[in-house]
Amino acid sequence: MRGWSFPLGRWMGVDLRIHTFFLLLFGLCLLATNLANISSWRAIMLWLILLLAVVVREVARVIVAAYHGIQLRSILLLPIGGLFSYANPESAERASQGGIQTSMAVVGPLANFGFAIAIGALIAGAAPQVALFAKPWVTPTHLMRSTVWLNVILGVLNLIPAYPLDAGRMLRGGFTRTRGAAQATRAASGLGQILGLVGVLGGIALLFVPNSGLGSSLSPWLIMAGFFIFIGAQLEDQGLMFQSVVDTVTMRDVMLTDFSTLSPSDTLEDALYKAIHSLQDEFPVVRGANLVGIVSRQGILEALRSEGNGYVQGVMSRTFQVAQPGDSLGLMIRRMAGGRMSLIPVTEGERIIGIVTLQNLMHSMGMLAEHRRLKREN
Repeated sequence: MRGWSFPLGRWMGVDLRIHTFFLLLFGLCLLATNLANISSWRAIMLWLILLLAVVVREVARVIVAAYHGIQLRSILLLPIGGLFSYANPESAERASQGGIQTSMAVVGPLANFGFAIAIGALIAGAAPQVALFAKPWVTPTHLMRSTVWLNVILGVLNLIPAYPLDAGRMLRGGFTRTRGAAQATRAASGLGQILGLVGVLGGIALLFVPNSGLGSSLSPWLIMAGFFIFIGAQLEDQGLMFQSVVDTVTMRDVMLTDFSTLSPSDTLEDALYKAIHSLQDEFPVVRGANLVGIVSRQGILEALRSEGNGYVQGVMSRTFQVAQPGDSLGLMIRRMAGGRMSLIPVTEGERIIGIVTLQNLMHSMGMLAEHRRLKREN
């Protein structure tokens, strides 16, 4: 998700990101207005109106998610809506329950329709000269009318049963009851990609309809909608594939068993010397074989600079998360993301038997994949 998106900050504990294709749409708006000799600020405003329509529906969905106790880690904004990433497995499981999933799917279009009605009523009362039903409905030359119709179009679009649109999510819920969550998501995202491709091809075909205003007015929107549905379905499908892989890998499969540790009684100067000869950024602090804390290379340096030499036990963190050897990699990644940690100790009882770090994770996954491939061949 992050590879094709840009951060918009962290809002109430949720990372908000915007997909690259949303920014591409911004460039297309600027190009279209320049070709039509329309002021560029109108293109910027039209794009911001679309962003507002997406934000309106996602705020409504976030409120419903919070009402049902669902915790979110991030939201990725696409021109067709937002994709949620959940903070923990419990929230993901709750979001997939039939009633909750339906309420989160219904509230998005309702929010867009309600916002469109409210804006339309304000325009009718304050500026009755604005022709709300004149065509084209969406144009940079009539921004107030575009505000109403962009919300209507986004609401109607999400009633199409193409995953990851809202109606597609309800369809996925129906598949889940008969096929299971993984197969249901795969089937729904596949259908979404097919419908998205049909939309793109249908929009292109309309361009060749002779003597018809339908092609020139509807075709660009149909092409863009189909394209973004296809992209959204692909993102969901890739997310499912990644999740299915990491949930089959355990800590025992990828943990480092050869690692450096520190003692609470080590001086900070001794600890810094050990850190020089290690690739680790964080170190388990052990007393005997028992894990009692974690200290970072940066923490050691800062303590030495500010307070001079001391002992590791004075700067180590006594609050940390641990994993069991049988815990899944997916669970560990969610813990790291939620706690902003780069090291998780793997323990049996209080005895540390390995560590997993973000630094070694990709290398370990590559070696594990090669090891499994060789075992299958033999």
